[in-house]
Amino acid sequence: MSDAHGAIVVVDDEEAVLSSVRRSLRAAGHEDVLVCADPRDVLPLLATGPVSLVLLDLMMPHISGQELLRQIVAAYPELPVVIVTAEHDVHTAVECMKAGAYDYMLKPVSADELAATVQRTLDHRALSDENARLREHLLGQELQHREAFEAIITSDPAMLRVFAYVEAIARGSHPALITGETGTGKELIARALHVVSRRRGEFVAVNVAGLDDAMFSDTLFGHRPGAFTGASTARRGMAELAGGGTLFLDEIGDLSPASQVKLLRLLQEREFYPLGAETPKRLDARVIAATHRDPSSLRPDLFFRLRAYHVRIPPLRERLDDLPQLVHAFVREAAADLHRDAPAVPSSLVRQLGRHEFPGNVRELRAMVFDAVARHKSGSLQLESIRDTEGETPRKIPAEILNGAFIPDADWREMERLNLLNALARTNWKVSGTGGAAELLGIKPSTLESRMKALAISRP
Repeated sequence: MSDAHGAIVVVDDEEAVLSSVRRSLRAAGHEDVLVCADPRDVLPLLATGPVSLVLLDLMMPHISGQELLRQIVAAYPELPVVIVTAEHDVHTAVECMKAGAYDYMLKPVSADELAATVQRTLDHRALSDENARLREHLLGQELQHREAFEAIITSDPAMLRVFAYVEAIARGSHPALITGETGTGKELIARALHVVSRRRGEFVAVNVAGLDDAMFSDTLFGHRPGAFTGASTARRGMAELAGGGTLFLDEIGDLSPASQVKLLRLLQEREFYPLGAETPKRLDARVIAATHRDPSSLRPDLFFRLRAYHVRIPPLRERLDDLPQLVHAFVREAAADLHRDAPAVPSSLVRQLGRHEFPGNVRELRAMVFDAVARHKSGSLQLESIRDTEGETPRKIPAEILNGAFIPDADWREMERLNLLNALARTNWKVSGTGGAAELLGIKPSTLESRMKALAISRP
């Protein structure tokens, strides 16, 4: 393990303590460890190169540890200092923390306790530095990697702020949580984050929805031959395949409680056991998770571990200014797919679409446009192509909406109800699966079922 910000400096006037601490830190994977027995040499030592952390004794000759702490904090305010001392005085500990110490440890310190405290401190330092880079980047507001976001069609200020945030956190190593309604483009954002990060490995995506605990373990961690009945050959898990790259876990909100515990352990320990294996493998991938659900429904410790960075993608109804370019782009894409000329898109059609709630967001809009292009005959794309189905009665849209008037919530609910009824009728009331109403609407079957229940829709 290499410490990203430089050496760990250990300050103590006892040579035996210095030797013991250095051995313990190197055993924990920290190779760059500098020791100093004379507190008068500490500030000159810190000036010679990058330092990630100082472990400081209090009881020393020439300069007290408390005085040296104040000098270090004044000269290097971002450098964490952990006090390690035999002094069992609560008042002294409080004074050190007030003076700027990050933590306080009492001797004797076990190797495990030392390693845990050092790692926690280094993680805190890394997160603080990443947040500083984030603030600096967001103040600049100029995207440095526009090409990474080419797959996302937008000029909306809120989406551009999302892009800037993604750029700012991309080079970090901590997990990121992406939230947003279904169809908003969570995987596209995750892929953009991976591209900007310039990680050497691949982007590996896993949709964990519907995976029971055994399938989750096998998919994520892999297995060895003979691990279970039918396991005749070894299988590498997605966590291993993502080595050096990004592991994207989609629909994390659907994980079972048992699987959440396994994921939490993976994030904490940074290692995993393939099924049937006796030795662990190291997780060498950044984890990005996404969900359309309320993420606070996860285990609290997993939720806070995942959301070191939180990217929220606004729904389409909050970025309606993007509708014209989205519609035109999807019309061109659909026409090219069907090997026909793209129809013209009248502004009245875009205005009408702007009054739709889009529960399936951009994915639903794309499906609607593709269907409309497929059924239009010639000339301009007509409103009837969007809201009619062959051989069926067109949806009735309230006249107030067509006239651009304010619409009460009750009428919006009725419009959504008519939209769902139309999709269900078109698919012969098939909710899920290929060609089902959920696919047509661009939403999950469970989402469609919950909306049907809320709107009192039942099969005739």
